[in-house]
Amino acid sequence: MLRFELPFSAGVCVVMGQILALGRFASFSETTFGFFSVFLISASILVLNDYFDVETDKLNAPHRPIPSNAVTPSEALLLSIILMLCGIILSYLISVIVLLVSFILLIVGFLYNRTYKKSGLPGNLMVSFSVGMTFIYGGVSVGLPFNNIVWIFGLIAALIDLGEEIAADAMDVQGDLLINSNSLAIKYGKQVAIQTSCYIFFFVVLLTSIPFILRWLHVIYLVPIAIMDASIAYSSLRLLESNDNKDPGNKDLGRKYIRWIYLGATLGLLVFISMRLLES
Repeated sequence: MLRFELPFSAGVCVVMGQILALGRFASFSETTFGFFSVFLISASILVLNDYFDVETDKLNAPHRPIPSNAVTPSEALLLSIILMLCGIILSYLISVIVLLVSFILLIVGFLYNRTYKKSGLPGNLMVSFSVGMTFIYGGVSVGLPFNNIVWIFGLIAALIDLGEEIAADAMDVQGDLLINSNSLAIKYGKQVAIQTSCYIFFFVVLLTSIPFILRWLHVIYLVPIAIMDASIAYSSLRLLESNDNKDPGNKDLGRKYIRWIYLGATLGLLVFISMRLLES
């Protein structure tokens, strides 16, 4: 069965990007086409991931569609192509520029699945780039490709995802060794990986001050930004502390703090968008 969570999240990020750019909801057609074009493109990439990972999934996830023989590899590939074409058509119906952005997402997704999934940091960067680009996609879909707020939040989203990817790899060293991953934690050690992810999170906190220094945002928006920053800073500090403690049970604590960073950043963004809508 197709996992809908990631494609749905990607579509939601596009709608958020539209709201960040416009300060309101886009038209029905822009919202619908924007959401479903990225939803379908993300779903296509997800199915392609299962296609390329069939041998690994036979050992680690035998319940997935291909290893469980629910579908054949050729059927999965055909489904991926159909989803991709539908997403491309919808993106073209928005604009040619949106179509070009969708091609970028598809190329990055293909390269990640085909070559870079186990590459460590390069793979992490490709995933985080794709996450940030969904916000940019939203701005482009409403004719505002260079909106400052969209780009800053796209960068913040990409960096948070990058930090989470590196930290999560540090929690999964044993599993990654089995699949010959080249993660930062395996190459340089768990401590280096955790410290690197926390440096990225602290940089995000500094980055959130830029819209206020450059007066892109009214001071009232410090409220949701403060929620985001407090969650990121606190959770990052606790993540560092849990890594310094050698108790094996702290791996679960580490996962909890990574989750807190994600939830805190999401809450801050939702409050920000709600205030943006109320302002309009």
